[in-house]
Amino acid sequence: MAAAGEPHGSLYDTIIVGAGIQGSFTAYHLAKRGKETLLLEQFPLPHSRGSSHGQSRIIRSAYPQEHYARMMAESYRLWERLEAEAGTQLYRQTGLLVLGPSADPEFQSCCRTLAQHRVPGQLFTSESLCRCFPGIRPYCGEVAVLDHTAGVLYADRALRAVQDGFRRCGGALRDGEKVTGITPGVVVTVTTSGGVYRAKTLVITAGPWANKLLAPLGLQLPLQTLRINVCYWQEKVPGAYGVSAHFPCLLAIRANQASHHIYGLPSNEYPGLVKICYHSGSPADPEERDRLPEASALPDIQILCDFVSKYLPGLGPQPALVEHCMYTNTPDEDFVLDRHPTFSNIIMGAGFSGHGFKLAPVVGKLLCELSLGEAPSYALEPFRICRFPAQPHSAL
Repeated sequence: MAAAGEPHGSLYDTIIVGAGIQGSFTAYHLAKRGKETLLLEQFPLPHSRGSSHGQSRIIRSAYPQEHYARMMAESYRLWERLEAEAGTQLYRQTGLLVLGPSADPEFQSCCRTLAQHRVPGQLFTSESLCRCFPGIRPYCGEVAVLDHTAGVLYADRALRAVQDGFRRCGGALRDGEKVTGITPGVVVTVTTSGGVYRAKTLVITAGPWANKLLAPLGLQLPLQTLRINVCYWQEKVPGAYGVSAHFPCLLAIRANQASHHIYGLPSNEYPGLVKICYHSGSPADPEERDRLPEASALPDIQILCDFVSKYLPGLGPQPALVEHCMYTNTPDEDFVLDRHPTFSNIIMGAGFSGHGFKLAPVVGKLLCELSLGEAPSYALEPFRICRFPAQPHSAL
């Protein structure tokens, strides 16, 4: 294979556009299979323009959707393999508390999938939750289930590890090259700000930029791009909500009648600061991510302030630090993993925000299998574009 950074005068097996966690894992799997693979990224690496940056993400098996819960066992194994290859810690087990009304269908589905997949779990009443985790106050009488295997993925470290693994296998990674044109055909030609490349297959994992690349190819996916406020809250008693105190990650379902989930991670990346975020944000153009929205477009901050004051009384009432991230979701918040309906050697992966990072090893494997024309390891029906109205059927 061509070494990373060297010019490649012939034909790649696969070109991947977008070196976030999904594109990087796709490239990693392909290179491990001995395929000539080029991974393109429009920004110099590392960068914070997309959805894969930051120090931490939650990893969990507690999913209401059976198809994600089923994938997680393999995802854990693949993360462990990468951790061993990289020789560095990528995952810390903390457990995850799913907090919600006992009769809520989503909460019940999380309990059911944990049981079905024999994931160690534990149910808590409001009273027993307060005894075990005094820093949490179930304000509306919620109950909880603890996913013991869940924890924190060290995101920046993980992204670097998979890209390094890809390069060790001979893959070529070129950052700072923006794609300016895609010419479909039996051989796909990709033109960038730095050169022209050809491949048998193309995989697009460009996050919020996916539709800009797909528009000239006659396709637009129903993707919504949101600017998310990533908020950190000061502990009143240092360490009370920290990993050293065995405080778990948190996922609150319809807490305080919020329309979207609220999730949290114990203090770790910033000493004394707990990460608490709302699973929604303000519509944004990815090219203008740093443009601050109007104050009226920031209801999530007030929702979080209200949640923290009622449910997490050991934290300060206002965020001490606010960072930003881009979310790109489909209307049903399931992924897109499919072929282009007209050009079958162009593969699309999109809509990963919110829960895609933890599943990236399996998503990358599936995109690898699609690009090689192999039978997928998991049923792709939940992820095909034909599920959306007015979207053409896949050529698969």
